[in-house]
Amino acid sequence: MAFTPTAEKLLPDVTPREELALLARALWREGYNDHLAGHITINQGDGTLLCNPWLITWDELRPEQVIRIDLEGNVVEGDWPVPLGIPLHLELHKLRTDVGVAMHSHPLYGTVWADMGEVPPALDQSSSLGGGELVLVDEYEGAVDNANAARAAVEAMGGAELALLAGHGVFVLGSTVRAVHQRAVALEQRCQRAWHVRAAGGELRTSLPASWLDRMAKSDGNGFIGFWEAMVRAELRADPSLLDGRA
Repeated sequence: MAFTPTAEKLLPDVTPREELALLARALWREGYNDHLAGHITINQGDGTLLCNPWLITWDELRPEQVIRIDLEGNVVEGDWPVPLGIPLHLELHKLRTDVGVAMHSHPLYGTVWADMGEVPPALDQSSSLGGGELVLVDEYEGAVDNANAARAAVEAMGGAELALLAGHGVFVLGSTVRAVHQRAVALEQRCQRAWHVRAAGGELRTSLPASWLDRMAKSDGNGFIGFWEAMVRAELRADPSLLDGRA
């Protein structure tokens, strides 16, 4: 009998708070590691968001430190302060109620392309995974700790799921933690590969067939069962105590 992979076979159930902490740690390893910068929110569907707190780096975040906030940025549950740039997420979740999970950070290669004001092509399979539309938001109106600047950035994204924020960093959206993880990993790989090809004097021309690119563009980021689970298991091997605080 053929083995059919399912999330249940590959990973025990985890709570949304545990998912958020695991996502932060997994993405830190992928280059989303700009010190205290970066925010992740999970929409709870009741007017509140789970969020990583200010003052805790992503590689040390634990589920019990995750805070819950309302759409005005007030802490509803938790003992840590709200991240400074949270207005970007507040404005996003107000305008786009379909978004389940949002992640903003400043990875090296994604930020370099954002700084250059260019959207690199997906040059290989791994760089195209996760789907979603990638856009450049070059209307920099200030840091996203300002609600007006944050709303302008969100409005400039339109209906896209990924954005390079010129002079700032990246913004990745999805329906689930799995989707955001897949898209964020692929985005940084896309930006890294394109940078290396350009630095080597190569042409930024994809050899991927149009049928593949079209298929990937339509992906919701949830189809690659096993990828997210493997990265979660890596984090749990690195820190076996990570889920010790669960009830």
